[in-house]
Amino acid sequence: MKDKLDAMLIDGKARIEAAKTVAELQDVKASLLGKQGTLTTILKELPHIDVSLRPEIGKAANVVKENLTAIIESREEEIRLKASEIPPDFDFTVPGVPPLDGALHPITQMCYDLNDTFRSMGFEIFQESDITSELYAFDNLNFVPDHPARESMDTYWLAGHDTERGGKRLCLRPHLTGASVRYLQTHKPPYRFVYPGRVYRNETTDARHERAFFQYEALIVDRDFTFSAGKVMIKSILSKVFGRDVPVRMRVGFFPFVEPGFEIDMGCLVCGGSGCSVCKHVGWIEIMPGGTPHPNVLRAGGLNPDEFTGFYVNIGLDRLVMMRYGVDDVRLFHSADLRFLRQFR
Repeated sequence: MKDKLDAMLIDGKARIEAAKTVAELQDVKASLLGKQGTLTTILKELPHIDVSLRPEIGKAANVVKENLTAIIESREEEIRLKASEIPPDFDFTVPGVPPLDGALHPITQMCYDLNDTFRSMGFEIFQESDITSELYAFDNLNFVPDHPARESMDTYWLAGHDTERGGKRLCLRPHLTGASVRYLQTHKPPYRFVYPGRVYRNETTDARHERAFFQYEALIVDRDFTFSAGKVMIKSILSKVFGRDVPVRMRVGFFPFVEPGFEIDMGCLVCGGSGCSVCKHVGWIEIMPGGTPHPNVLRAGGLNPDEFTGFYVNIGLDRLVMMRYGVDDVRLFHSADLRFLRQFR
């Protein structure tokens, strides 16, 4: 066995020296010292030799292993140093090629910033499929059966499912709120989570509207949560995103899934409140609905509305990005125009 170990050491040194790349060197190492390598094969013969010789052979095997490991490490360093050498014929006067660079889309960056803000307040991030059903998009959210939002003039129903009802009638999600009910059904209270994602509406595009756009929903449900704490949360989020205090106002509004419900506006940062096409020349822009989850929504989530309450907001992410950068047309963000997007690198 000692002769085999000596022969392995000689052969191993030659193979290590012949390796030209780190990958080749790793293959040599595996064939010599790996679980199926030469050294392992030799050591399998130990039980068949005289007991008095085993310590000597074991010691010799360790010496061979240590020597080969040191030689492999030295050879790897040589290969890496050689790969980083500048060739003698390299022309330093040739202009360099600038590396390709990229950046996050401004809407994606805003979403990440909001994620960081909400995580710092103990919220969980929730995601779900873009396809939902009438059950979650409307039924569980207290929409009446003949609500116009259920019609194809507003909602994109999937072909082959548009004649069904409830959970079998599938559509592209028109908002994120329905999936929040699914979260209530599959998690235990109290709840504190956010849900970012793209939604789809069958509507005419203009400077403030797109057919596919991004929302960012936040929902708190607990046994004891005051409405005033919700407004403080909104101001804290906007101040964090924009790096300064942002004017906020809440107007009474009707939404089937909240009671009471509010339209939440922020001062237009594009025009500074003086009036522009983005804010329809009123100085304020609607960025989110909000309010206390309707008792029927809590029941759909498996909760007792006499025991639980909370606060809900659904942020229009695209409009928030418009405010951050002073952009007056939301369609620019979805145009894939690199001349526009490169400004945000």
